[in-house]
Amino acid sequence: MTTRKISFSIDEHYHVYNRGTDKRVIFQDDHDYRRFIALLYLCNGTSAIDLYEHFQEGRTFLELYKINRGEKIVDIGAYCLMPNHFHLILREAVEGGISLFMKKLGTSYAMYFNATNQRTGALFEGKFKARHADRDEYLKYLFAYVHLNPVKLIDSKWNEKGIFDLEKTKEYLIEYPYSSYQDFIGKKRIEKSILSKKSFPGYFEKEQDFDEYITDWLTYSKHFTQEENKRKIPHMVFKSV
Repeated sequence: MTTRKISFSIDEHYHVYNRGTDKRVIFQDDHDYRRFIALLYLCNGTSAIDLYEHFQEGRTFLELYKINRGEKIVDIGAYCLMPNHFHLILREAVEGGISLFMKKLGTSYAMYFNATNQRTGALFEGKFKARHADRDEYLKYLFAYVHLNPVKLIDSKWNEKGIFDLEKTKEYLIEYPYSSYQDFIGKKRIEKSILSKKSFPGYFEKEQDFDEYITDWLTYSKHFTQEENKRKIPHMVFKSV
């Protein structure tokens, strides 16, 4: 059994991620993605919720966001779901909050996925992974890294070759529904309630601030060599986890 070499502290921020066992696809269709996103909301609370009952009662996904989940146990700053993995930016809100949240989230989704696909066994590749965002520069960078993941679905080597059509790429990100990108550009949707922006530094007070920051990272290779960019942000890796 692998041991996670990190401890979580209240008020600290973390990049949390995991992928399917054997790199398998864990989100097969729109319903899978929406289910996991709804769980980001429902699992983040102190109240005991019968998730099976709520999902079986014919509620729409929008109705699930109105359920009283109690007090939050983590603060979610951003998220992105990809076909075989996911990324979260979290803040530990209460003692043991991140560990409890991830246990509830992983167990709930795995039970749904296995039942739906008539399979057994582990869905995720061991325990979730986490990295402490212990520097302001690194935490801010994570908001770009997490939200830029979907670009790899249309150009897997964009970070090496650069973006050839900036407007088309940004349009793709804006339309990608399985991340919190839309919540940072002002789109009105119920999923915005998943986020706790006030628990994170105010890097993007205006929607334009976020847009400009994303544009900077999309065009970084046009201004810097790969080695220069690695020096800009230590641990910078644009690859699937």
